[in-house]
Formats: sequence, structure tokens, C-alpha cells
Amino acid sequence: MEFLDVVRRRKTTNGPFLPDPVSEDHQRLLMELAGRAPSQLNSQPWRFVIVEDRPTIEQIATISGDSMTEAMSNGTFFERYKPYFRFSAEEMATRRDGMLFDKLPAALRPFTSQVFTARGQKLMNTMRVPQKLGEENRKLVAGSPMLLGVMLDRSEYRPGELSSFYSVFSMGAAMENVWLATVELGMGIQFVSFPMEVPGNWAKIESLLQVPDDLELMAVYRLGYLPQEQRRPAIDWSSHERKLPSQYVFRGTCATPQTGWDSPAKAVDPV
Repeated sequence: MEFLDVVRRRKTTNGPFLPDPVSEDHQRLLMELAGRAPSQLNSQPWRFVIVEDRPTIEQIATISGDSMTEAMSNGTFFERYKPYFRFSAEEMATRRDGMLFDKLPAALRPFTSQVFTARGQKLMNTMRVPQKLGEENRKLVAGSPMLLGVMLDRSEYRPGELSSFYSVFSMGAAMENVWLATVELGMGIQFVSFPMEVPGNWAKIESLLQVPDDLELMAVYRLGYLPQEQRRPAIDWSSHERKLPSQYVFRGTCATPQTGWDSPAKAVDPV
């Protein structure tokens, strides 16, 4: 697959994976490519833990599902991320960012405009929407053949110091390499983020993974091979839109938006 095509096809996997284990060859390749990422002074601050043990995956899945239910039941999730929620194709086409909730049960569709109100929160709780989403999340994580924990060396990751920025930037580059490689390998990947939303739950995962004091657990991802047809959950969102270059690129100074680039770029001939 051409590199430019890989970048354009990169996405987050919201649905389930095949139950097949990720081959050791593919695991090794993903880790090699992660290690090829740039880092400040070649510090290579990243560390990874590959998790295939079923009981551990099941426990992390339960923590993730419970976290999602709690964060959505008490309203903290919606309050924290409401700037990114879209409920119409028109809004998504204009903003070209955030998440479009384009798959909702019929009973909920009339109430999308009230999702950020106390009445809307009460309605969702009455209909047990947080519990349904939490259980869906638990199943997705539990059904993943592999989890990947991403850590940073605390000797490099020192919050408040410049080295911390460098190390997080480097970790992002390493994970982008992994993410792009999954496209080539017929795999999917998704950030298991909800345990971060509930105080104390991230520490439970650190304990399960036996993260030592000299490392900081920064993220956990679920990975696996993609089925031919991907089933979407009852409540789901999409994020295919991307801002046009005129919305995020400037020419010369930040007072002059770039023009003329909003149509798709042409293929680049190899040098």
C-alpha cells in the first residue's frame, strides 16, 4: 500500500475485532516501527507492555466499562467534551471536526438537543444509556486479542520541565507509527481512555500491569485484526471529516489563511 494512501485511510476502530491473536511477527514489527520514531537527543523515552493474558484483559475491560458508565451517568463526560459533539450532518460539514453522533436509537433522536441539560441527563439515565454504553465498551475491550500499554521513562517525563514536552511529543510520534502500520496490516486500534476519566481507576490498571515507579503509564490501546464487515454499536459516532487547509494553514503570518488548497492534493511523484 502506498504511504500517502495509508495516512489517508488511518482511523480509529469503534467496533469489534476478530478473535484471532495478533501474530508475533506483527507485534514485533509494530514495536520496531514505534522505536523508529524521532525523539529529543535520541532519548527514546517510550516503553511498551504487550498484554494478551485473557484475565488481565477482562479486568481492564471491566474497569473501562464501569468508568464509561460512571462518567456518563454523572455528566462529567458530556460537560468535559461537549465542544466536540455534533448531532447533525450540517453542523459537521461546517465545523469539520469533533464527533458526529450519526447512529442513535430512535427513542433518543428527538432529545439530542437536550443532551447537555439536566433534563437530558436525567432522561439518558432513566433509559440506562450510560449502562448500555458502558457494557458495549466493556465487550469491545474484552473482545480485543491484544492491549498495548504505553509508558514514559520518568527520568525524561518530568512534568513542568521542557523534557516532559519532548518526551510526550516523541511518544506521539511513536504511536503514530504504530497507528499507520495497523492500516497496512489489516488491523484496527482504539484508545482505551475512559479509565482516565474516573479518579482512581487509572491506578487500578497500573497495578494490573505492574508498572514500576520509574515509568509513567500514559495510555492503553486495544488492537486486533478487522473483520470484513464491521458492526456498529447501537449508539455510535463517526469522525471522518477533516478541516480544510484554509481552516488551519496560514501563509506568511497567522493573519493570512492559505487559499487554493481545499481541493484534494494531487499524487506526488517519487524523487
